[in-house]
Amino acid sequence: MSTPESQNPSASDLTTDDASSVSKSAAKKAAKKAVKEAKKETPAAAAPSLAVDEQDPLASNYGEVPLVELQSKTAEDVSHWTEVGHLTNALENQSVLIRGRAQTIRAVGNKMSFVVVRERGFTVQCVVTVQPDTVSCQMVKYVAGLSRESIIDVEGVVSVPSVEIKGTTQQVEVQVRKLYCVSRAAVLPINIEDAARSDVEIEKALQAGETLVRVNQDTRLNNRVLDLRTPANQGIFRIQSQVGNIFRQFLISEGFFEIHSPKLIAGSSEGGAAVFKLNYKGQEACLAQSPQLHKQMAICGDFGRIFEIGPVFRAEDSFTHRHLCEFTGLDVEMEIKRHYSEVMDVVGPLFVAMFDSLNKNCAKELEAVARQYPFQPLMYLPETLRLTFEEGVQMLKEAGVEVDPFGDLNTETERKLGQLVLEKYGTEFYILHRYPLAVRPFYTMPCHDNPAYSNSFDVFIRGEEIISGAQRVHVPELLTERAQALGIDVKTISTYIDSFRYGAPPHGGFGVGLERVVMLFCGLNNIRKTSLFPRDPLRLAP
Repeated sequence: MSTPESQNPSASDLTTDDASSVSKSAAKKAAKKAVKEAKKETPAAAAPSLAVDEQDPLASNYGEVPLVELQSKTAEDVSHWTEVGHLTNALENQSVLIRGRAQTIRAVGNKMSFVVVRERGFTVQCVVTVQPDTVSCQMVKYVAGLSRESIIDVEGVVSVPSVEIKGTTQQVEVQVRKLYCVSRAAVLPINIEDAARSDVEIEKALQAGETLVRVNQDTRLNNRVLDLRTPANQGIFRIQSQVGNIFRQFLISEGFFEIHSPKLIAGSSEGGAAVFKLNYKGQEACLAQSPQLHKQMAICGDFGRIFEIGPVFRAEDSFTHRHLCEFTGLDVEMEIKRHYSEVMDVVGPLFVAMFDSLNKNCAKELEAVARQYPFQPLMYLPETLRLTFEEGVQMLKEAGVEVDPFGDLNTETERKLGQLVLEKYGTEFYILHRYPLAVRPFYTMPCHDNPAYSNSFDVFIRGEEIISGAQRVHVPELLTERAQALGIDVKTISTYIDSFRYGAPPHGGFGVGLERVVMLFCGLNNIRKTSLFPRDPLRLAP
């Protein structure tokens, strides 16, 4: 049977405001309204049809799986189960057993139903047709009454239709013999197909006189478990996983090893007031803004080359598209022999290797992201471009943008410089170094030839900063002086400063936010799309 699946009418009735402009209260109201509307649209016959007809001689071939059977009642060999993604023409006429979500259900009369089953982003069309000895009319009715997103087990025979099946990843069908509901889903506050729809698709529909549901960002985050099921999100977080893997594997191949530093510390690790304070058994403490102090102490412990992947906390009241109160930090620290360029010599090849690997090994995931959030592949050079801060300022000046040569770049000037670099050098990934000392943390080493500048660098993707790095001050007296100058209570970091009193090698390092790397590589417009459960100044749940 090759009739393509079709989608049921949308049960959502959500606002169409831009993601960043919708308040939490509005999102909650929209979600409640969606549930009410969905309940109105649920067919009256749906609930009764889920009851198995005990008079049906084929009743054992369908129904609800009893809880006792799901409580690890018996240990069985599961090798006979087939993943949806593995269903291909090679399995034609073979019996298979699959588990997945009922993505869509469509009844055709009382003798046939189509169910699209989804597992880990792969979908297959299952056909339930009345057949002697296997499928009854009652079973077809039961299947038609299943709620979307319910988890079901399907046993059937693989067939290969003569025409393309639209709307599924697998170009085979499963002729259903048995079907059981493992976990029935409640009425959905948002529909997955609505959440997976691109703005381009919505705009085209509007031009054609059709209105499609646009699920705004707060509504997505309020219903994050459902939102994560979209193909784009499945792709985003698999890409994110690969970024972490490549980061770890590359550094290990370069002689680094992984550490795990404490996240409860006595004082600020970055300076400033943007820390989450807490009571630690009667002592004042805070959540670490970065592993900076402890990774430097690890270098003083003769670890040589280390890295860490872990949570970072920033209590900033920032509502921008690229800031979070909690994110995953990718941090590196290493001894240097002569010059802080040795750190940049690691950064360039590391990220070029990362970009190459993502393009090669995550093609399907990137395609899934691009379908919902269209973007152009990142442009980068085999050998990463390096410019001094002064050279960047000069490029901006020549373009008519005045910048304080001893100040920092704001978001607007960073983007403008990124545009100028792309036009001149053909890359969206580059390093800007020798930043003004006044805009860097207290542990940053000043330049030998001009103390107004520092041995530091930032790295940019698509005109936005992703990495800050530098040579560190390893002289305790200078560290103390710099900390006091920036208003840091030296007593709270005394153990850190003392670690440099027993002989400390010159060293440097950098830190990068995992979520920001994924956001910019995929050309996304908001970092919340790359955080599994984002934490910002207004969001502490789910």
